[in-house]
Amino acid sequence: MNVQLFNVSPAMPKELEFLDRLSRNIWWCWHPLAVELFVRIDPNLWREQESTPRSFLAKVSPERLKELSQDAAYLRQLRIVQTEFERSIPEKDDPKDRKTAYFSMEFGLHESVRLYSGGLGILSGDHLKAASDMKLPLVAVGLLYRQGYFRQALDHSGWQTERYPENELNTMPMSRAKDASGNDIFISIPLQDRELWAGVWVMWVGNVPLVLLDTEVSQNPADLRETTWRLYGGDKTMRLRQELLLGIGGFKALLALGYEPEVCHMNEGHAAFLSLARIEHLIERGYAPDVALEIVWRTNVFTTHTPVPAGNEVFPIDMLRPYLQPYANKLGMDVNRIIFWGVPIGDREHASEMSMTVLGLRMANYSNGVSKLHGEVARDMWKHLWPGRSVDEIPIRSITNGVHIPSWVSPRLRLIFDRYFSSKWLLNPDPALLEREMQSVPDEELWMAHDLCRQSLVRKVRFQIRKSARNITAPSIDEVRGKHILDPDILTIGFARRFATYKRGTLLLRNRDRLLALLRDSQRPVQFIFAGKAHPADNEGKGLIQQLITFAEKENVGHRLVFLEDYSINIARSLVQGVDVWLNTPKRPQEASGTSGMKAAVNGVLNCSILDGWWAEAYTPANGWAIPSRDDYLDQDEADNCESQALFNIIEREIIPSFYERIGGDIPTRWIQHMKASIVMALGTFSSVRMVDEYEKMFYSKAEKSYEELVCDKAARAVSLVNQKGRLVANFGKLYVAQPTANRNINELYAGDEFSVRTEVYLGDLTPEEISVEAYYGLVDNHNQIVHSYSTPMRNMKSLGDGRYAFECKVKCEIPGRFGLTARITPAGSDWINSVPGFMCWPR
Repeated sequence: MNVQLFNVSPAMPKELEFLDRLSRNIWWCWHPLAVELFVRIDPNLWREQESTPRSFLAKVSPERLKELSQDAAYLRQLRIVQTEFERSIPEKDDPKDRKTAYFSMEFGLHESVRLYSGGLGILSGDHLKAASDMKLPLVAVGLLYRQGYFRQALDHSGWQTERYPENELNTMPMSRAKDASGNDIFISIPLQDRELWAGVWVMWVGNVPLVLLDTEVSQNPADLRETTWRLYGGDKTMRLRQELLLGIGGFKALLALGYEPEVCHMNEGHAAFLSLARIEHLIERGYAPDVALEIVWRTNVFTTHTPVPAGNEVFPIDMLRPYLQPYANKLGMDVNRIIFWGVPIGDREHASEMSMTVLGLRMANYSNGVSKLHGEVARDMWKHLWPGRSVDEIPIRSITNGVHIPSWVSPRLRLIFDRYFSSKWLLNPDPALLEREMQSVPDEELWMAHDLCRQSLVRKVRFQIRKSARNITAPSIDEVRGKHILDPDILTIGFARRFATYKRGTLLLRNRDRLLALLRDSQRPVQFIFAGKAHPADNEGKGLIQQLITFAEKENVGHRLVFLEDYSINIARSLVQGVDVWLNTPKRPQEASGTSGMKAAVNGVLNCSILDGWWAEAYTPANGWAIPSRDDYLDQDEADNCESQALFNIIEREIIPSFYERIGGDIPTRWIQHMKASIVMALGTFSSVRMVDEYEKMFYSKAEKSYEELVCDKAARAVSLVNQKGRLVANFGKLYVAQPTANRNINELYAGDEFSVRTEVYLGDLTPEEISVEAYYGLVDNHNQIVHSYSTPMRNMKSLGDGRYAFECKVKCEIPGRFGLTARITPAGSDWINSVPGFMCWPR
């Protein structure tokens, strides 16, 4: 039956009309007074509706709304929120002002908006919230999943099962995108011999528009409508359709809405196909294909989050080729050229797969990992894309992730921070100032706030367990006794994250006797709360969950070791605010960042973690604990055993004594000092405002300036770069540089000495002004490979004829050690430093 759909909103008294407007922007969820406006209406109904304003308001009785419309105190609070909202959200938005577009496969904004699976989505959501707080002119693009990621349930054996309830679109804070005539906007992309259509929706995240694509439209046949049903669902073909839609369809949707982004940020490789749409758009504006390509790659940003090679998305070339052929035709390029953008240059002869990460790195002038350690790992992992360069010269930088403080700090702590900190504490405050201000916070006040957060967490866990069909971890306890699961007054350790094998969620089970001793200790008891989902296809991850549940059942410790079903933003918020210790046990260096620990630290929770991801740069003995690990284990089993023993040592010898130490009072003074150091560290260094500010200064503003320079004067600079690239490609393979010679015996040098270096080069048809010749030297490892490099430009001393030149420079010995010395030729200037594979000539 073909029916026309329409929505009916609740009749709202005039005095309360702002509530409807507020419910249509996710801004409310990180402003406590706005949240309170909804909660005050009916707390029980708010909880029943899972904190979803639009469905909540639809169920509030007219009598209650009329009562509130005459409540002076409520109306006063409503006006305060409305004033702040209108100050933050401009009345008019000009799409042309939004120069940067942010693409991500998932967005975690609030538990009521199920468009996320885990850390990547939460990070994307925090990115948008911070951009809104900073009034950064950003627009974001994602997919509108009808079923989202799965809801988790555990069967009677503790095995994870999945269900996929439909998202109720009419209760989500978004609206259909309209054209100038008021018609719904649709876009389409070619899929082999068919078209994939998508409706366009807009969800406002404060003052940042999030554009969402939805394939559940009448123009699509049944199989294509499924494209945006599930996040990370389906087979390779489904994933390919989703990623083509996100990148290419997403960019087309922006154009249809009037946006013309000059900078595009790909958050992981899922969106890497967007470069094809950008090139096509510029070709349609009259630019030659190679000129369009030059403009696009120089104004793209790419962030990699995956430190494990197997975790990076790849597609079989034979499967991919027919999907890319229509785009190759539009771009006027051979399809193999496009495919090879996603294949390392040395693998092309026998390549069978195209890597989305390689495509993203190749098509981005600005690339980064998400922590300092992950930047190092990423440079080593992808160094083969830039042959001839040392690892420290690989152009993948680091911007450590951050968390959106207002979304994750507990309301109780927020009141304390508002009272004792300067007004800027929410927006990337100065760590030194924070440290001084923290000294004014009374220990008793901080501890009481945290104590109440732990009590709230325990109540919530008990509620969640009663709400579940069955308490798996304590099957013998009926509902009445179930109220005594967990103790609100004892040391509580939390572990909540995706249950992938490398995260080692069962490391504690390596020594069950020591774990049981902790759980059964009546003098200094410890309790553990676990939560997290395994990917539906990851049976090993599901097995880890089952092991925890089976252990708790078998040993009758379900009141001290709890696994919470259906991990969500809502559960995560309670955990990071209420536990005392945040446990993280990944296999180093496989944790790219790990933002859950940052959220915990903001709330004074102490981290106990392997030195991986963000913790490798955040840890000090003052703010938490580092689990010792080594890189020379014989095998993974030995590593797990050793690190499990080290973890128990820390818990038994350091964490428990510190928590239960009560010298001269009822509060753990030493523990509270750790809490204060943790809060200062997290607020001062690991906020999403700091993170987005770094993206803006390091990448966005530079890429925007570059775009304007590239397209001005009929793209004269871009045309010049294309011509220069042609000369470099034609000549670099012919270049020659001789091994340099010194003017003295370099085996008899001392720190502070200086010597001259000379080399001869052959430049072919290139001129000396087009290239740079450098003396390249540095400390060497045991294999005589330069590992800490320096380079000194050499001067053109004279022409030797026939394209040959002599170059010379002086090298100063700054420090003692064993060094290596050579010379190289690169293009002059910095235009090609980030290009893949770049241009570099070494002595043969």
